[in-house]
Amino acid sequence: MLSQTIKELRKKHKISQEELAKKAGITYSTLIKIESGANDNPTMKTMKKIADALNVSLDQLAGRK
Repeated sequence: MLSQTIKELRKKHKISQEELAKKAGITYSTLIKIESGANDNPTMKTMKKIADALNVSLDQLAGRK
């Protein structure tokens, strides 16, 4: 699940939600909604920003190894 993968990757990188949101250039509330599963269909642009901020591929972010 996307929300869980993002949360796990963020914790692996030892950064807070606020730090990830800032690094990705998205709002804190957007990240909260994605991580909580309230927004289970973020835009590709948002996904790319999060992936870049976590230094992972879109496939990794989507949980594909």
